[in-house]
Amino acid sequence: MRKESIVQAIGALALLAGCDTGNKAATAPATPKWKGARYHIAFDTKPTKPNPAGVTVPAVMYTANPDDSLETRASLVIRFDTSGVEKDKPVANKMIMAPVDIHGAEGTLPADYMDIANKDLSRFLGAYCMKGKVKLTVALARSSLSSQAGDAEVDEKRLSDWLPIEVDFKNPHANCKPAKQG
Repeated sequence: MRKESIVQAIGALALLAGCDTGNKAATAPATPKWKGARYHIAFDTKPTKPNPAGVTVPAVMYTANPDDSLETRASLVIRFDTSGVEKDKPVANKMIMAPVDIHGAEGTLPADYMDIANKDLSRFLGAYCMKGKVKLTVALARSSLSSQAGDAEVDEKRLSDWLPIEVDFKNPHANCKPAKQG
């Protein structure tokens, strides 16, 4: 009797192992909870006070992928559209800020950091005699990013996707000729 039970149990297991239950959900790969870059960024929607520097980029908020390791420092990269600049030499189209401390899985870049970014961006745009609406894209990058990094290094060390925005720039330089804006 005992031998029969063992044979029946083995037979039942073989039958079950060979059966297709039609349940394909168990073999389908799970959809990842987090899509995109390691960090997602957004602009703070609170009204911003005009900056005396002539340009105001809203505060940048960040959220980290909860399943990834957190960065403790990051650099803000600002690219700007220079298509309307009339210069006889190459024109820089990005500004890389010094690294800043970022704490936790979410937060906002410090107000004094954004103030420095606005002042530095104003100097860049003013040097090219730009004014009016300026198209920008911003991203967070690893703190090891060189301040003179090329596009390849920026892409390699970028922590977030590019976030576009259009800002008004009131050029404080009175001696600029109007540049055509696109």
